[in-house]
Amino acid sequence: MTLSDADMELYELARAASANAHAPYSRFPVGAALRLRNGDVVTGVNVENASYGLTSCAERNAVFAAVGSGQVDFEAIAIHADAASAPPCGACRQVMTEFAPELQVIWRRDGQVVSAPRSQLLPERFVL
Repeated sequence: MTLSDADMELYELARAASANAHAPYSRFPVGAALRLRNGDVVTGVNVENASYGLTSCAERNAVFAAVGSGQVDFEAIAIHADAASAPPCGACRQVMTEFAPELQVIWRRDGQVVSAPRSQLLPERFVL
């Protein structure tokens, strides 16, 4: 699938955000850029903690920042890490599902920027 210019711009915002990640333990900085339907973009980065279970992923931080500011109409999220492949983890996929079941997800796979609907990444989501 060929990505649009807007999707590539979103990916570049995620790449820029990754410079602000706090990853002293893994040395694996990650940035995320979440585009809202109104065109606004909210970014997030991974923030690690010496108590690893308290670490928070870039994607969830972007979603939580948007929700905290009253914005929940998500269109797409881009994730960047300096790795050949960096899809969102399972926890992030579930959080995305809560707010945007058909969110478009953009990440690198085998060094190429790709995109897929969130429903392909987590077809059997947890619901109450």
